[in-house]
Amino acid sequence: MRKLLFMALLVIVTLLLLLLPPDTISLATLQHYQSKLLLWHALHPWLAALAFFASYVLVATLSIPGATLLTLLGGALFGLVQGTLLVALGATCGATLAMLLSRYLLRDWVQKRFAKMMAKVNKGMEQDGTRYLFAMRLAPVFPFFLVNLLMGLTPVSVGRYFAVSFVGMLPAIVVYLNAGKELSQLRSAADILSPGMILTFALIGFLPLVSRWIAAAAQRRRS
Repeated sequence: MRKLLFMALLVIVTLLLLLLPPDTISLATLQHYQSKLLLWHALHPWLAALAFFASYVLVATLSIPGATLLTLLGGALFGLVQGTLLVALGATCGATLAMLLSRYLLRDWVQKRFAKMMAKVNKGMEQDGTRYLFAMRLAPVFPFFLVNLLMGLTPVSVGRYFAVSFVGMLPAIVVYLNAGKELSQLRSAADILSPGMILTFALIGFLPLVSRWIAAAAQRRRS
């Protein structure tokens, strides 16, 4: 049964990607339709918010390319405050659903495909699961979709996974939403994140691990 469900999921994702017209998922396409989307949002604000949220959850759950562009669109349509709420909840719900898919449907495949990575993740989760997950969300050692897949094989609870993911993804979400407010001026991803900003995210991501090492060292000295 699991194999059949896995194949069905694979077929759905593949069809979604194949049926999309060329260059549908691109910054240029987003900019081309920006004025129409803004008008639609002005006429139907609640419907636009619901459609955006549902789209984000779907993209995040199935790991369909385009989450970054959707975040930029969220900044252009909804602004920083409402956009942060919609994107953070959409991304976190999608990540949690993807984690559950991995746990109950893709477990055998993930275990075989990513055995070496799972060993590292299990070690990190055993030492300090919350801080380890928080660090991965702030400055992911693995891509977004891979974190969801790997965490599905750990014993992390759904509630903790949701809460830590929500908080950990907020800084990057705010940066992209803020850039989305100037969507028409963007030319590439380089306009959003400078090398300095990327380094900052990396350093922030390692802070939870560094604090744990410092606390452990202090504890050893006391004993």
